[in-house]
Order: sequence, then C-alpha cells, then structure tokens
Amino acid sequence: MMDAARTVGPLVDATPARLPEPVTLSGRFGSVSRLDASRDAAGLWRAFHGHDEIWTYISRYGPFADEPTFSTWLAERAKLNDPYSYTVLDATGRALGLVTLMEIRPAMRVIEVGFIVYSPALQRTPLATETQYLLARYVFETLGYRRYEWKCDSLNAPSRRAALRYGFVFEGIFRQHMITKGRNRDTAYFSILDSEWPARKLAFERWLSPENFDSEGRQKLSLTTLNGH
Repeated sequence: MMDAARTVGPLVDATPARLPEPVTLSGRFGSVSRLDASRDAAGLWRAFHGHDEIWTYISRYGPFADEPTFSTWLAERAKLNDPYSYTVLDATGRALGLVTLMEIRPAMRVIEVGFIVYSPALQRTPLATETQYLLARYVFETLGYRRYEWKCDSLNAPSRRAALRYGFVFEGIFRQHMITKGRNRDTAYFSILDSEWPARKLAFERWLSPENFDSEGRQKLSLTTLNGH
C-alpha cells in the first residue's frame, strides 16, 4: 500500500514510443530523408568541403581531410540505428545537411535531436527551420515521444539561440559533462514536452506560411516572437 504522505508523479501512458524509421518528411522548402550514403555522400561533401568551422562543436567527428575519408565515415554512419541519421535536401534534391535522432529511449518516450551539421548554403534559410519542424512533428505525432531534447556545448552560442528560437525550454548546464576532441565540454540542456508541442507547432506553421514572407522572401514575424520570447 502506498504511503499517503508521499507525493508521486501523475500516471502517464507508458506505451513505448516507436523507433525512428527510414522515412522522407516533405515540406514546402525541401525534405528530410533517411541518410543514404550512396545517394548523399558526393552532395554532402560538396556542401561541407572548405567549411571546417561547421564541425567545431560536433563532439567526435570532423572536419574530414578528403572526400574518400568522409564517404567511408558516412557509409558507416548510415548503418547505425542510434544515432539515426537523416539528410536535409532542398527542393531540387540537393543534399545540404545532416541531422540525427539520437539517445533514443522508447520505453521512457524520450529522444534527442542532435548532430546537426548545416552547410553554409542551408544555414539561416527557411529550409533550416522547416527541417526542425518536420522532425519535431514526426517525433511527437508519429513516433509518440513525450520529451524532445536539444543538447549542445554551453559555449555554442548559435546553437543555444537556435534552441530557444525553435521553442525549446532551457533547463540548465551539466558541468564537465563530456570530453570532446580533447577539450572539456559543459552541456546546455533544452527540451520540448508533448504538452508544449501544439503551441510550438502553431508557431512553426505560422512562420513557415507564405503569408509570413514578403515579395523578397524576408520574414514578417520572427519565430522567436511567435514563440513568445
């Protein structure tokens, strides 16, 4: 018999969430598709080559010395189920970035979006934001997760700003959380909960709508504003 004086959390649906699948998530500006190394390696190398800075805060990999080394790594990456990698493709099918679902805990219904490598051609574009919308919608509405995490090096100011812009809630810093490429990393934690997703979804969709862009493609309302920051 439970001690009536002790407070416990509310009962929740404990049905495990589903694992990520080899899907293509299509939007207005492009798509997010399961990484296919044979299809994507050459395009990703073209998008990433010469931009070593995009690997600065990736904890274990990159930059790569040459295309064969990158292609070999990418082929091995594509075989993994956690992290589960997707390629970001523009409307013409050009590969511009990588993003993964990782730290997957179906029984707890917790998953993280991470290992986000956006080429300069993808950064600060509507497709970059749409990618995050498509993945979040998939995680909450199709796979059934209740907690969606974003973690980054606490010194990675652009990633921390992006998390807040996308509607993630800052939760704190895990000190001396990792050693990455021989350096200390304190990790900033952010999350969106399933109860928060409807409002975040509405903000994403309002931002992505054609009515939110002028004739020159400039936004009228920022996503930060729409998320109430």
